[in-house]
Amino acid sequence: MCHTSCFVVCVLLLLFVSTPLTIIMFDFIQDDRVKDWPMVRNPLPTIGLCLSYVAFVKVIGPHLMKNRKPFDIRWLMVAYNFSMVGVSTYLFWKLGIHGWFGKYDYRCQPVDYSDSDDAIGMADVAWWYYISKFVEFADTIFFVLRKKYSHVSNLHVIHHGIMPMSVWWGVKFTPGGHSTFFAFINSFVHILMYIYYGLAAIGPHMNKYLFWKKHMTSIQMVQFVMIFVHSFQLLFRECNYPKSFMWWIGFHAVLFWFLFWDFYKNTYLVRRNAAKNALNSLQKPEPTKQSNSFFACSQTESFINGMNDDSAEELKRRKSDKDTSYSKTVKKGYSNGTEKNGKDL
Repeated sequence: MCHTSCFVVCVLLLLFVSTPLTIIMFDFIQDDRVKDWPMVRNPLPTIGLCLSYVAFVKVIGPHLMKNRKPFDIRWLMVAYNFSMVGVSTYLFWKLGIHGWFGKYDYRCQPVDYSDSDDAIGMADVAWWYYISKFVEFADTIFFVLRKKYSHVSNLHVIHHGIMPMSVWWGVKFTPGGHSTFFAFINSFVHILMYIYYGLAAIGPHMNKYLFWKKHMTSIQMVQFVMIFVHSFQLLFRECNYPKSFMWWIGFHAVLFWFLFWDFYKNTYLVRRNAAKNALNSLQKPEPTKQSNSFFACSQTESFINGMNDDSAEELKRRKSDKDTSYSKTVKKGYSNGTEKNGKDL
């Protein structure tokens, strides 16, 4: 409980530190076009929702689910994930046609504060991107309702918990221009991510289509490299874009890259080596040992390839059935041998 409390406090501090940091960013102007849009005028609603999210998924939700069975929400998750594929595709397309498909300069793109169709369109899609970050809270809430607490990692909660607050500053002051590259790339990655989640939620029989699960983390990390390179290039060229937001976006990209690298290292490198060592120690010539080795291999493959919990349970059932069948065969052979020996006597 102490670890959870410390984590919650750290996230709270991270959220509140963002306010004074942004206040000292004096080289930008407020965008009057969006100041009266919902939740844009004041940061307090956004901060409140972010804090509520962290409190629910780390403390309140697990407490409420303590004596309850996990909810069966598979088809709700399928519908949600494929809906988010549609949302991410819409955001990617709109960010592209209003700028990044050819109208924007990837080297330096000032913010267009005019009332042109593209400028207003970019501000509008930036606001919808901001709103989508709240919708994505459902990713973690579903884990809590299903009591999959191992999935509610610090990386996951930090990533989802600070994103709305981070995007809010961009919507209020720079809803367009250079920093929207972040939303453009992130929306594309989310198309792939929610396709994976949607297929995985359908059931274990979809695992044969999910061989690319481990590559999703790599794609996320490449995304962050692209973002901080795109952002920090402004250190080396003159560009009429707020330098403070260049640092703001670049800092987030570097932070998330290291968080995802730590996850990738622990999930696919350290544990894979441990699993290989375990498999080597289990490879024995005896039949019973081969059965155990087969199951250990299945466990390892299910972990490495992202096989879901239902698949693991199915493998356990098959292994149990196999061991039971083997035991019955041994007993039957032993019984027949005893009976035959009795007749010979």
